[in-house]
Amino acid sequence: MSESKSSIKSVSKAVIPAAMIAVSFAAVLIRLSDSHPFTIAFYRMFFATLILLPLVFLKRTELKEIQKDEWKNLTSTGIFLAVHFAAWITSLRYTSVVSSVVLVTSHPLVVTWISGWYLGERSSKKAYMAILLSLLGITIMAASNYRVERWSLFGDFLAMIGMLAFAGYIIRGREMRRTMSTTTYSFVVYGISSLILGVLSILFGGAASYHPPREYLLFLSLALIPTIFGHTLYNWALKYVRARLVSTSLLAEPVGASLLAFLILHEIPPALTIVGGAITLLGVVICAKSR
Repeated sequence: MSESKSSIKSVSKAVIPAAMIAVSFAAVLIRLSDSHPFTIAFYRMFFATLILLPLVFLKRTELKEIQKDEWKNLTSTGIFLAVHFAAWITSLRYTSVVSSVVLVTSHPLVVTWISGWYLGERSSKKAYMAILLSLLGITIMAASNYRVERWSLFGDFLAMIGMLAFAGYIIRGREMRRTMSTTTYSFVVYGISSLILGVLSILFGGAASYHPPREYLLFLSLALIPTIFGHTLYNWALKYVRARLVSTSLLAEPVGASLLAFLILHEIPPALTIVGGAITLLGVVICAKSR
């Protein structure tokens, strides 16, 4: 490997922890909003698309050169992302922050398995064991925070739908980022996602209604912190590191979300949550060092 490629990989691995911290803010910001889940999802993606608009102007030549097959792949990626946000954000209305985030981030085994035969990115037994260790950690976290209420299982089901959609988003992203810049890829995918979520929000969530300034501030915060500084950084890293590593790093999100829920929402995590979080982070570190 050339020195420049080695340097880029080193930078990408340094970028991932920053993205991990950024995405951890998503659940708490969503819980602070009083808007319909579809409306939250729409404005999050719409504002993120607008933020990227000035940058994509510099890449307008690449945008014009996107081929028909690439548009199909980008559209499917945008659909995956829209389904992920619609299902996951809705799940937060029916189950706890920890349960929702734990379930929605349980995609590494799916991503690792699919990327093995679809992208040709084989992983070692050590990597699989590290993923299982992290999944054990988030299972402990979920068990310590689980509550049986009338709609909690429905919320958990929605979180699982969001997980499967996100796995598709990661795999597609790894494939598309091999030949497309981060800015163009993110702008198109976020734009397609916001169009789909906009329709859903108009039909079911009242996106066209007036919202208090506080709500728009939360929407903008969601666009900036977990999307631009979270998802977009992950999109950048997808070109240089395996899909499995990006997927597994997101297992740290429940840990960060639990800490932020404690600091901002005053949701005190049980002792087992702390133990589970430590196990999860250990698995993420081992996976990052595995082939």
